[in-house]
Amino acid sequence: MTHRRLVHRTRMPIRWGDMDALGHVNNAAYFRYFEQARVEWLERTGLGLVQDGVGAVIVNASCTYHRALVYPGEIEVAVYAGPPGRSSFETWYALHRTDAPEVLCAEGQARVVWVDHRAGRSVPLPEALRALLPAPAPDGVPASS
Repeated sequence: MTHRRLVHRTRMPIRWGDMDALGHVNNAAYFRYFEQARVEWLERTGLGLVQDGVGAVIVNASCTYHRALVYPGEIEVAVYAGPPGRSSFETWYALHRTDAPEVLCAEGQARVVWVDHRAGRSVPLPEALRALLPAPAPDGVPASS
């Protein structure tokens, strides 16, 4: 397992519009929950999403659904970040209902890449962001979660 650090927690309501015809939260809404938590964290760092045409993009994302969510309710999303690479880092998400915090409803992952949007290519992560990410686990030491 990769070394990761809890970097942000946020709560948000389950909205009626998040539901689908089957009576539970649509699978795409989970990605919006993860996105909102990630955006809040990046904004809180002071780096924002894009500054002078440079900022974060997601190059892949996944979600594992453990328990269906239904309206009404409130969720908490925890955001974890992994060690920095040259221009990217991994993020993970744990989603729980606030009225059942011991039950993991979904978990996700996304790779964040820092990109110069004008040039259309990746650039090194800002030092201010790099400082917020965990250092890589030393060789030979088991990684922790």
